Amino acid sequence: MILEMKVPSPGESITEVEIATWLVEEGDYVEKDQAIAEVDSDKATLELPAEASGTITFKAEEGDAVAVGAVVCLIDTSAAKPEGGAAPKAEAKTEAPKAEAPKAESTKTETYATGTASPAAKKILAEKGMQASAVTGTGKDGRVTKEDAVQAVPSMGTPTGGNRGSSRSKMSMLRRKVAERLVEVKNTTAMLTTFNEVNMTPIFALRNQYKEDFKAKHGVGLGFMSFFSLAVVRALEMYPSVNSMIDGKEMLTYDFVDISIAVSGPKGLMVPVIRNAENLSFRGIESEVKRLALRARDGQITVDEMTGGTFTITNGGVFGSMLSTPIINPPQSAILGMHNIIERPIAVAGKVEIHPMMYLALSYDHRIIDGKESVGFLVAIKEALENPTELLMNNDIKKALEM
Repeated sequence: MILEMKVPSPGESITEVEIATWLVEEGDYVEKDQAIAEVDSDKATLELPAEASGTITFKAEEGDAVAVGAVVCLIDTSAAKPEGGAAPKAEAKTEAPKAEAPKAESTKTETYATGTASPAAKKILAEKGMQASAVTGTGKDGRVTKEDAVQAVPSMGTPTGGNRGSSRSKMSMLRRKVAERLVEVKNTTAMLTTFNEVNMTPIFALRNQYKEDFKAKHGVGLGFMSFFSLAVVRALEMYPSVNSMIDGKEMLTYDFVDISIAVSGPKGLMVPVIRNAENLSFRGIESEVKRLALRARDGQITVDEMTGGTFTITNGGVFGSMLSTPIINPPQSAILGMHNIIERPIAVAGKVEIHPMMYLALSYDHRIIDGKESVGFLVAIKEALENPTELLMNNDIKKALEM
């Protein structure tokens, strides 16, 4: 029996995918549920599992764009499994070595004394900082004359013999879609960025004191993301317009907080969503961040898990970024950028002290968020991070950390 495998729908609004990589060879015997290909949609790279066991025949090549519902391969379910489970491989085709074409004899007489110059020409070229070999001589046997030297113009960019190669590769559908969306954001939003800085000393102190017990009890580390996520939840409750989107001529404001977190995956940047972050504790946030990060790393993240956020947090600090202007993740209206933590001298109660400091950046759509709200929102995050015991833990650290 020949089974036609069709492209399943990766998610709502996706109409086609691109065959990124076939994970098996034409004619291989595949097992049911074995990953046979990686397909790119405009939101994620997903694995395509075999729907049955049998011998596979491709109906699309790598790089082909295939509509959702189209046949991508055939599986002959009546084929017997090879002994030892090894997949049959196509025999390598060996071509007879081609006879080398005889080289045509050169009819051009080699120039005698190439690159030589008359004494007068050498002097002129030396004044210009040029070599005789860089000038085409018009004298006998290619000799560089005085006239040649006078007319010679020094090159401002002559290749020096170094590597000047290049390569060309096709961008994945995911990368192309990201590029389109980034340009669209720049062209269709009134994006501005406001900055602030936060003293991370209080969070450092809490983590140093409780991180070992927290990990021993909950199986996850007490990282920075839980503090920032809960600070964002608090700030969004104070400034609901930041948790809003433009829908035509209307402003759509959410009464829940779905935080998109930018994580690095094998296929590039992915943005899974922490649902209803307003209902999660420190343990809940850290557990969800770990779960989503592992799924993104292992290529198991789904389109549904990356759809529907209302606000985004991105952490360029893990790559060493000191300051940046993050681009809004549409259709959201704002994004918070975290950066690296550096010990810097600051004034505290009239004295200079050294503290771990982080720059924060909030990019926002000025069409829907006013400057006063954006600044107030970022200040609210700063206040919560610099006073987490009171503003994020209600002055009960052990209860907040479920210790």
